[in-house]
Amino acid sequence: MDLTLVVLAAGMGSRYGGNKQLDGIGPNGEIIMDYSIHDAINAGFTKVVFIIRTDIKEAFENHYAERFKGKIKMEFAYQNEYTEHTAPYEPNRKKPWGTTHAVLAAKHLINEPFVVINADDYYGQESFEEVVKAINMMKENEYLIMGYRLENTLSDHGTVNRGVCQVDENMHLVGIKETLSIGKNDGVISYMENDQPVELSPETYVSMNFFAFPPSILPLLEEKFVDFVKDNNEDPKAECFIPVEVGNLMEEGKAVVKVIPTSASWLGVTYKEDKEHVVAGINQMIADGKYPQEVK
Repeated sequence: MDLTLVVLAAGMGSRYGGNKQLDGIGPNGEIIMDYSIHDAINAGFTKVVFIIRTDIKEAFENHYAERFKGKIKMEFAYQNEYTEHTAPYEPNRKKPWGTTHAVLAAKHLINEPFVVINADDYYGQESFEEVVKAINMMKENEYLIMGYRLENTLSDHGTVNRGVCQVDENMHLVGIKETLSIGKNDGVISYMENDQPVELSPETYVSMNFFAFPPSILPLLEEKFVDFVKDNNEDPKAECFIPVEVGNLMEEGKAVVKVIPTSASWLGVTYKEDKEHVVAGINQMIADGKYPQEVK
């Protein structure tokens, strides 16, 4: 079965500062997504689609000129060029239209089941192996989301925003609550709501924007995006997010979302200070034999 990995790499990286997608963290200049692509190849993926901006096209093409050559098909889509539904509003728009818009920019390249990930998150080898097994058992109108334990997704250098998953006894997603400013103090994980701290269990499942979809979701997402643009075209900061639109499809009875639990630990560079931790984590996995000295 052909499988496509869709990498969301057009983000501005405002909290990190600079282009974190191309910031080397491996011993030979590897970037975070190189390890994701390596894991995807080993799990059986046949194509990767990078969704980027035209201003970083050359840098991406240079980085991947030889890397993974002959191991996986690579294609590029440009979020800032996809204006099929947004053209009248682009002159006053500086911010991208969100992750739904990003995926739609690559719709012409996707004809098979696909997984969506962030470029600046390390998801763990286990998660790619687990999602491929789940895709092979995916039912019609069923979508998948990898469920990470909250304690495995925190930063030591500031709070994080996470999609907290509510699940039923069958591990079907009931809802996702976008929860802001989650942090850990004195061993307790919490966030603020109505000026009061709300504690969260370390084992709470959270979304790290690691989804698996059949290609049939693309026209549904396009319908949602068209409505979103109509309703929000005067808001220069409004973004159409995949988890929100998937939640809307669930509410309309058009989709069932299954949460695939994973014990994998997340690594990411939400803040510039996170880089040292990520570098150390990658080096340790190389020392443990999980990755070769050079990923290529």
